[in-house]
Amino acid sequence: MAYKTDIQIAREADKKPIQEIAAKLGISQDDLVPYGHDKAKVSANFIQSVQKNKNGKLILVTAINPTPAGEGKTTTTVGLGDGLNAIGKKTAICIREASLGPCFGMKGGAAGGGYAQVIPMEDMNLHFTGDFHAITSANNLLSAMVDNHVYWGNKEEIDNRRVVWKRVIDMNDRALREIVCSLGGVANGFPREGGFDITVASEVMAILCLSNDLKDLQHRLGEIIIGYRRDRSPVYCSDIKADGAMTVLLKDAMQPNIVQTLENNPAFVHGGPFANIAHGCNSVVATTTALKVADFVVTEAGFGADLGAEKFMNIKCRKAGLAPDCVVIVATVRAMKMNGGIEKKDLGPENTEAVLAGCPNLGRHIENMRSFGVPVVVAINHFVTDTDAEVKVIKDFVASLGSEAILCQHWEFGSKGTIELATRVAEIAESGASQFAVLYPDNMPLFQKIETIAKRIYRADEVLADKKIRDQLRLWEDAGYGHLPVCMAKTQYSFSSDPTLRGAPDGHSLPIREVRLSAGAGFIVVICGSIMTMPGLPSVPSAEAIHLNESGEIEGLF
Repeated sequence: MAYKTDIQIAREADKKPIQEIAAKLGISQDDLVPYGHDKAKVSANFIQSVQKNKNGKLILVTAINPTPAGEGKTTTTVGLGDGLNAIGKKTAICIREASLGPCFGMKGGAAGGGYAQVIPMEDMNLHFTGDFHAITSANNLLSAMVDNHVYWGNKEEIDNRRVVWKRVIDMNDRALREIVCSLGGVANGFPREGGFDITVASEVMAILCLSNDLKDLQHRLGEIIIGYRRDRSPVYCSDIKADGAMTVLLKDAMQPNIVQTLENNPAFVHGGPFANIAHGCNSVVATTTALKVADFVVTEAGFGADLGAEKFMNIKCRKAGLAPDCVVIVATVRAMKMNGGIEKKDLGPENTEAVLAGCPNLGRHIENMRSFGVPVVVAINHFVTDTDAEVKVIKDFVASLGSEAILCQHWEFGSKGTIELATRVAEIAESGASQFAVLYPDNMPLFQKIETIAKRIYRADEVLADKKIRDQLRLWEDAGYGHLPVCMAKTQYSFSSDPTLRGAPDGHSLPIREVRLSAGAGFIVVICGSIMTMPGLPSVPSAEAIHLNESGEIEGLF
């Protein structure tokens, strides 16, 4: 049977005017800033006006460690949101915006798939409402002002060897990881080493996603550490007076975007930090606003639960005072087979033994999520090649852990394929069973926080960090940053720092390569193993297949 591509399905959608979609959440036309007919931003005035409303129920969708077989976390998020609306629950979806980097690289877009998509799919996966461009511009304005400050006399006495602020671009470009800038003589400034990160790894992205309003945004931007003086004292963004102009560039980007699903249900799409190198959640302002105007909010956290969900709990919920009522972990039969040692080309034939061999990865994630005190349901994202026997293996395995797994067919049938999941999730969320608690307290020493995540979530035996890193953490504690949570930058493919180590490894060591202080965002970034904050393109990038057809329509996006 031939199935339509995601972009074909999206293009045939019966879209409603965005004003009609927003009205479902009580957002009037006057409270929208439209970007065409099918997308809009929600005004700051409206957001302020609903702050006294009671919060709805918060559902977090996460997943097992990603594999080349595919898991479908965003697809399940959209499918569950549509399913909850279908059973009469007033529900909004909250997901992240797509980065151009993976869209033209290997991973693809971030709008879901099949009949569980957010639309307009092409716009969402490309320039959308310009938020990422604004973040890139604000980040690079600060970079320009740093070098300009040094050029014009360096009043703040920035040590040019200790500038830590990097430029960014929203593209996978390994050639920019390490650069030398300001070459060309006296007219161009003082040469120094620098580099680029991808936009989603920028502290500006994290700040936008964690700020409550424009005032909070400017305060956090001002707290960014751009470099250090010769005496090792920090120089802040506010010291060179860049925070005001950066806020101006981010004024519109701070407003959440509202779009719709294929079934014309509301979806907030805002912010987009990656979960392997940043905190991996959509914006606090989008999630908290959705909770004030909907009875249920379904949101996702990036990559596997060891990364995105851990950061959702320990960073986003801690900072925003949120508490999830239920966690949904997405798994697929195909991914279980890959975790069980089967190659991608051999995933087609039935193999219940391989499914069972791969289930420990799912089991580890279930245990980890329960450690936060939140009830867990597994969503088996159905592929047409799955057999009943293979699905039963996963259901039986999950049942043996005292949880439940529900088969979902939203990719093929939309909300009709998630009615069972939606019904069960609603029952759990409304039961008040969640006893959410973060994994570590604010006052725990920074290195101990790293060890807590490494041992309790990754199941490592030890954390390997040289004296320089430990001393740096102690210096930050002495400077008043010891209360901050930690944001682990680690491969998404494994619980360990080795991307080839699938399943549920334990007894491994977690090597720490570098630590960075994101004082404005309010966390310490811990870079593990060989993870890069500027990805590279694969040998055959997706960009090679993306083009305009004879009708002027985009082809090749997925």
